[in-house]
Amino acid sequence: MSNSRPALGWCLYDWANSAFPTVVQTFVISTWFTQAVAVSKEAGTAQWGWAMAAAGAVIALTSPFLGAVTDRSGRRTWWVAALTLGVCLATGALWFVRPEPDSALLCLVLVAAGTVCFEVATVFYNALLPAVAPPGRIGRISGWAWGLGYIGGLVCLVVVLFGLIKASPPPFGLDPAQGETVRAAALLVALWVAVFTLPFLLWVKDPRGAGGSLTSAVRGALPNLVRAVRRWPPASRVGRFLVARMLYTDGLNTLFAFGGVYAAGTFGMELSEVIVFGIALNVTAGIGAAASGWADDALGPKAVVLGAVAAIFAIGLALVLTESVTAFWILGLLLGVFLGPAQAASRTFMARIAPPEDLNACFGLYALSGKVTAFAGPAVLAVVTDATHSQRWGMATILIFLAAGGLLLATVPRPGR
Repeated sequence: MSNSRPALGWCLYDWANSAFPTVVQTFVISTWFTQAVAVSKEAGTAQWGWAMAAAGAVIALTSPFLGAVTDRSGRRTWWVAALTLGVCLATGALWFVRPEPDSALLCLVLVAAGTVCFEVATVFYNALLPAVAPPGRIGRISGWAWGLGYIGGLVCLVVVLFGLIKASPPPFGLDPAQGETVRAAALLVALWVAVFTLPFLLWVKDPRGAGGSLTSAVRGALPNLVRAVRRWPPASRVGRFLVARMLYTDGLNTLFAFGGVYAAGTFGMELSEVIVFGIALNVTAGIGAAASGWADDALGPKAVVLGAVAAIFAIGLALVLTESVTAFWILGLLLGVFLGPAQAASRTFMARIAPPEDLNACFGLYALSGKVTAFAGPAVLAVVTDATHSQRWGMATILIFLAAGGLLLATVPRPGR
């Protein structure tokens, strides 16, 4: 059992931290913000887009440098712990957001801060994958972790829906008119992340030989990062993969950030309906992510990512065109099957092509590739939504990023076994 504990603890971290994007970014807090906090759903959609864009810019600027620092200091688990604490504090503070426009700025700042901590923590978490997974099972461990993440988000959503949002009477004397049941969901997420991160902190250790002065690591980080970037020009395999991932991840991240907003605004779904949809979506996504691990190890990550991105594009196009709520449900649940494989196999692709001595810098650049233009997806969506007064046209911009990323990825050579 002791040999499997690091991999289990690593996988359980996905279970722990997935409550934040599921409840806060996608289905509950984002929907509540546009419906109850912002002046209007259109204004709220645009404001949420700009906040996510700002968070993406901060992540893009900090991730590669911090990754390079950690390549020299080796303290990956310390960074995961510190940044996860930041996620918990920012999320818990959402309790102080009230359902009125005066609270909009507070809500956006806290969600953006939580998003930065969440994403940067993932840099160091991802870099630990080769240390906890046997080489022949790296795809399965990554896929199982992503599947656990979706199931963790699902369970947290179920607790939020039936324990808070739809509870009658609400527990602890919470007042729904003041948004207290939704604000309590933020407190629940903070507690959830803190408790389920404990196995990771107890069982996952930095690789042997890790360590060194943080001061010297900071001094040497920038030269380290510059050397790494020079080693991988955009025309190289690593460079092309990072640019391709930058494009299709822009589309995926925007889809996650605005899925609940789109369901509520365009299809008239109430908050409780959006949560039920999120629960069902997490079921299909968890199944797809877990199953993709075997395909990743058997066929390679490139085939898995390409197939998933192509499927998401086709289904996304249908979701933009349909006006039927029933079709939205069917297509949305089918879309979920391909979300996990696109992300989990991208992670193993990077782990298989990254030089061990620059692993954290690689995953810092990996995070950069997911965030350097992360402002673009939400910003383009916000601009188009503002200009057309249509969420449907705004969501259609996601397809451009998916298509561009998939086409470039098709030119990247497959990684070695």
